[in-house]
Amino acid sequence: MSTDRGRIRVTGFDTDRVSEREPLSDWSEATGAETMSRWRRALQRFRQNRVAMLGVYVVAAMSLLAIFARPITISGITVQPIAIAPYDPSNILYLDPAADVGRYDPPTLAHPMGTDASGRDLFSRVLVGGRRSISIGFVVVGITATAGLVYGAVAAYYGGWIDEVLMRFVDVMIAFPGLVLALVIVALLGGGYWPLVIAFSVPGWTGYARIIRGEILSVKENEYVLAAQALGARDRSVIFRHIVPNAMAPLIVQASLSIGTVVIGVAALGFLGLGFEPGTPEWGTMLDQTRETLIQGPQGTIPWWATVFPGGAIFLFVMAMNMIGDGVNDALDAQEVGNVDQGGGG
Repeated sequence: MSTDRGRIRVTGFDTDRVSEREPLSDWSEATGAETMSRWRRALQRFRQNRVAMLGVYVVAAMSLLAIFARPITISGITVQPIAIAPYDPSNILYLDPAADVGRYDPPTLAHPMGTDASGRDLFSRVLVGGRRSISIGFVVVGITATAGLVYGAVAAYYGGWIDEVLMRFVDVMIAFPGLVLALVIVALLGGGYWPLVIAFSVPGWTGYARIIRGEILSVKENEYVLAAQALGARDRSVIFRHIVPNAMAPLIVQASLSIGTVVIGVAALGFLGLGFEPGTPEWGTMLDQTRETLIQGPQGTIPWWATVFPGGAIFLFVMAMNMIGDGVNDALDAQEVGNVDQGGGG
């Protein structure tokens, strides 16, 4: 009678070399038999998205042009000496007797974007104006995303009456139209860089709070969260080390799309004359100073360049940011599988 009764023997299977794995793991011999993390896979997929990468190049180019447009001095120390813009954006050129420049001169080789109503070089003003318009978008989104993440994470993790109280306050904030609330804040604080940052940050964090709350409500029920709690990990560690990193994807997508929205909002306030001081090189304020040209300019002609170039800068940046946001959304979509070479065989 055999003593091997009930035993199963498997043959023809080499455990030292696995030639096929689940595609979602992105495993292959080229990776050294290691799986690829979700964020690394998302970055790889984002780089393969040509439209998104075009947006990155456009935003990077516009940001670099804004930074190096004119020298930057902080506390009397020049930290950036390069000047791409040929003229000071506040310099009224036609006051110089040696300069053959007038008001609303059309684009020429010396002035590629022409001049504005005060005889200032539009090319220089558009480049320098990007510093305020672009930086406000990134600063506001950085502040609102961080505040919304912390707020929503605390509400979702503790739940109960804490969640009810915190989210009812969010509902109250959302009840106010964001742009109207920004108008009220700017009217109270006055125009300027930081008042505009505050004006768009106060209503802007609520959307992030709701997004992260919804994600964490599902993530916090996973086994690894329960295991961390059972091992005695502090709530702060559980929230920001174990839960938040696995709920960040929708927030990142929203942040990438919101930068362009903030830039449009700042330009809208500037066009209404509630942003920066008149004459400030900022895209929306520049449109406000030249909006009379939309009807009729000097001598019955319309100097289209006075509005087309500042407006075109806003359009180009916002379009590029939307392309990046769509690319980030596609890259972080868990339902799609990255196009990477898989180990074949069999």
